[in-house]
Amino acid sequence: MTYAAPRPEPAQRKVGARPLLPHLLAGAGGLLFGVLTNLAQGWLPGSSGQIANSGAVWCVAAFAAGALTRRGSALAPVLAGLLAETCLVVGYYGYAEYGRDGMGDLLFPLVWLALACIAGPLMGMAGYWWHQGRTAGRRITGLAALPGVFGMEGIHFAWTLHYTAEATACFALLAVLPCMGRSWRERLMALAVAMAFAVVAYGLVELPLNGVSA
Repeated sequence: MTYAAPRPEPAQRKVGARPLLPHLLAGAGGLLFGVLTNLAQGWLPGSSGQIANSGAVWCVAAFAAGALTRRGSALAPVLAGLLAETCLVVGYYGYAEYGRDGMGDLLFPLVWLALACIAGPLMGMAGYWWHQGRTAGRRITGLAALPGVFGMEGIHFAWTLHYTAEATACFALLAVLPCMGRSWRERLMALAVAMAFAVVAYGLVELPLNGVSA
């Protein structure tokens, strides 16, 4: 009579096997998205090209990367968001340097790269909380982050740049994106949090950036 060793449980077989593919895809997706946002500025008519150059649009990459991260280590969505956002900046300015007339002053790529190191992990975790959050508080907070940055950009377009169409588009996304919540309570709460976040973020992010670009 032979003795067969018990097969390891699925969780045991996965220990130590941390696939790099999701993070590689996050970086590659961010790189491609950076090139596309640069190209879109030439494709979109008039001042609407500012939408493609929006920091809120850039945050979509990190949010999506975090949302697509499987449940596991808390560092996974943080790393995915960081890779997506930093590679996006590299893609955007890399194409500007080699596909257009040059990236210009090195200050701006460095500023956006520094911001990517902050926004990327935060938006990656926000996407993860929205999609994988086990509590309503996390799901609401995570979901509110994305429309919140669009609200921040909407204030910037309306108050600073006086671009009515672009501001309207951002405010529309501020109102619509909370609909991704699981219930009407979560959707309404996410909208309220996003509106507050937009005002605070405008004061903490957009106003200092306006000073840098002035």
